[in-house]
Amino acid sequence: MTAFHVVIPARHASTRFPGKPLALLAGRPMIRHVHERGCQSGAASVIVATDDERIAAVARGFGAEVALTSASHTSGTERVAEVAEARAWPDDAIVVNLQGDSPLMPPENLRQVATLLADRPAAAVGTLCTRLTSTADHTNPNVVKVVMDRDGRALYFSRAPIPWAAHGTATAPEAWRHLGLYAYRVGDLRRLARAEPCQLETVEKLEQLRALWLGLEVRVGVAAAAPGPDVDTPDDVALVERHLVASGRT
Repeated sequence: MTAFHVVIPARHASTRFPGKPLALLAGRPMIRHVHERGCQSGAASVIVATDDERIAAVARGFGAEVALTSASHTSGTERVAEVAEARAWPDDAIVVNLQGDSPLMPPENLRQVATLLADRPAAAVGTLCTRLTSTADHTNPNVVKVVMDRDGRALYFSRAPIPWAAHGTATAPEAWRHLGLYAYRVGDLRRLARAEPCQLETVEKLEQLRALWLGLEVRVGVAAAAPGPDVDTPDDVALVERHLVASGRT
């Protein structure tokens, strides 16, 4: 099996949901659910990366390895890069960024995205997608879309409905939803974290566009298992709890 590390960026400050990693889901903090998904993936290490001692204390309390990171980071990528630097992981090591609000991410997807990257030496980033079947989701700006070439290299990510059926095309286009799960080679991760935000990511509010702007190859695979919803706002808690109970992951 591909060797990889998992880092879970978790910050307390959030405009829409302050303290989100500590929100209780089925009686346990969300960060614990996410950490368990990481541990179930078979990763060589699973690290909670946070700038907040409250999150760190809770994570240590259930036995997680914790990295206290800078409060000045503007993205999870920067936080993951700091962990990789502090642990002196080599440039060819693979690290998976598991977002701290994804308690329903199937562990097999973490293994899949790490293997996707490992099997493609020219790629800098690996990520996953699922098929979009709903017109409402295709046009929803909160659902990020990805377009790939025939070999699975990402061409573009957008909040807009891409591809678009233009000029009266009768058949709806095949569309893919991007999942916010990434595998990086550490050397490329450092380059991404050090680069300035590009115009495209600033306009779209999509950090992954920086990799394409820099000319890095981003490989996209179809997810082995469809994840449940993430927790973006307090209104999502009840829905995610129902999924946790239904899946037996409580």
